[in-house]
Parts: sequence; structure tokens; C-alpha cells
Amino acid sequence: MLLIWGFRRYVQQLLMTMLVCGNCRNPAAHALRKFTTKFTLFFIPLFPVSSRHQLQCTYCGYASELAKEQAQALVAQHAAAQQPAPQQLPQNLG
Repeated sequence: MLLIWGFRRYVQQLLMTMLVCGNCRNPAAHALRKFTTKFTLFFIPLFPVSSRHQLQCTYCGYASELAKEQAQALVAQHAAAQQPAPQQLPQNLG
């Protein structure tokens, strides 16, 4: 019986945000990406083996690894900044 197994890497871009690069010191867009390696059996991805987060500067290409907690905090901070401020509805004068 022939058993075909292997690994496959998936890349998911979580967000794009403006930061000052730690390498080139330029304010530039940075991409936060999640890399997940999955075990495959007969080319079907079954379960994740490892995952890592990476922040990459789009100006110079410098990439740095982030801990899962740091990546989640950056996503939460970006989501909070994107939410519009609550507006007060005008009251009917009547």
C-alpha cells in the first residue's frame, strides 16, 4: 500500500498597518502574517503542526518574528483604532 504524506505551509495576512521600521527607521506599511504548517495525508491537510507570526516592512523587506500574544495584541489594537467613534443621535424637539 502506498502512503502519501507530507507538510504544507499556509500564509494568512492578518493586517497591514503603518509603523516605524526597526531596521531602516522609516515610517512604512508593515504586513502581519501568520504562517501555519499542516500535516497532509494524500494531499489533504489534517492538522496544524506549527504556526508562527511575522511582521514585515514593505519598504526595506526586513522581517521579524512575533510571539502569538504580541500578534494578537497588534490585531486588537488595530481593530480598536478602526472602529468609528460612537455618534450621538439628535433628539427630536417636539
